[in-house]
Amino acid sequence: MPFTLKKYFQDFFHLLFPNICLQCGSEELHDLNILCNTCIQELPYTDFFSIKDNVVEKMFWGRISLSASGAALFFTKKSIVQILFFELKYKNNAKAGWLLGKIMGDELLKSNRFGHINVLVPVPIQSARLRKRGYNQALLLCEGIASVCGWPILNKAIKKLKNTSTQTHKDRLQRGSQAMMHFELCHPQTLHGMHLLVIDDVVTTGATMEALGHCLLTAQPASIGFAAAAYTLH
Repeated sequence: MPFTLKKYFQDFFHLLFPNICLQCGSEELHDLNILCNTCIQELPYTDFFSIKDNVVEKMFWGRISLSASGAALFFTKKSIVQILFFELKYKNNAKAGWLLGKIMGDELLKSNRFGHINVLVPVPIQSARLRKRGYNQALLLCEGIASVCGWPILNKAIKKLKNTSTQTHKDRLQRGSQAMMHFELCHPQTLHGMHLLVIDDVVTTGATMEALGHCLLTAQPASIGFAAAAYTLH
């Protein structure tokens, strides 16, 4: 069955029967999950959080100094990971964010490289987009992570000042130079001397984290790490 047709039927049955697995249709769901345990286990995990000098960390070499960083899953088109992000970003499905966050939390907890973390910092979105969407997907991820790891969340320590134009057709330098001007610290004293873990949904070029990281550095934290739910395969 073509992917688009399969996705249509999955969405239709999930609308009629919301307590079934979004991927396989199983009714064996637990808690607030939208995937069954079998489908969760079969997701494309990266194991980056446990690997020093992984591809996400190398992405920032020469750009910004980060402590342990990584992404939990690989993101590819026409995959269950893409479906989860579609549910999260465009269908207001908070369960997708909590599930992805819990997956991140489990992977972070398995690693011995993040024991120094004091606080989670979600990548902020611009206030107009927040009003339109009703939530920040990075904050949902943080809540899922916190439910596993117990780290507190600093949600209002930094803000995004205004929307930027679409980043899709810009190269890394163009994305980075534009994003640099759009973050501002609100409560730098809450970040000073802290070991921060910045949380985002997907990492592609790293331009957003580079810009946000430079802004956070002005608060003089002890360290800055970065964790994404997924890494985009090119």
